[in-house]
Amino acid sequence: MDHAVADFFHHPIAGFSWPRVTLRNPPIYHVNPTTPFPAPVHPATLPAAVTVAAPTDDDRLREALKRCSPATLEAARAFRSTGDYTHLPVIVTGVIERFVERELRAKLAPPSAELRLVEDLGLDSLTMMEIVILTEDVLPVTINNEELRHLRTLGDLHVFLDCKLRNLPLPPTLLAQTNPACTAPPIPREPSVISH
Repeated sequence: MDHAVADFFHHPIAGFSWPRVTLRNPPIYHVNPTTPFPAPVHPATLPAAVTVAAPTDDDRLREALKRCSPATLEAARAFRSTGDYTHLPVIVTGVIERFVERELRAKLAPPSAELRLVEDLGLDSLTMMEIVILTEDVLPVTINNEELRHLRTLGDLHVFLDCKLRNLPLPPTLLAQTNPACTAPPIPREPSVISH
């Protein structure tokens, strides 16, 4: 083990130890077509001009929206470059469409603000979380689970994101409703019997 240092790590809760190996100067491998296996190379022998291109913001956006329509990607690019909120409905509808079952996608063309997320589009709480994750990747917004409880329709989602992005308070009518996909029914419990 000329590249490793072994010691023992003691787990205070489990009460036992196991070996821990730490690599010092790990070898870097390159592929040589004349040898069957990669040979170790010291970092100092690598050419200085070798660089790995970091993914650009556009590459990350394209990767995040790869299963969405081209119109969604173009609207997201335009929103990021201009900050124009008129692109928001296309982005939101495109993200929602990605997660809606194929046979229900026809309801989104043209999108109606009255479309109910659960009843009409078949979205459940797990799908809503996936939509939130993708939305947070695409738009400069953070959404917590409690905020999802108030979104019942596609229009509610548009209003919510518009207010969130502009740092405006949510309308009281939006706060008064609850999304059935985000509320769990109470767990029935047996009455407890106390014996004396």
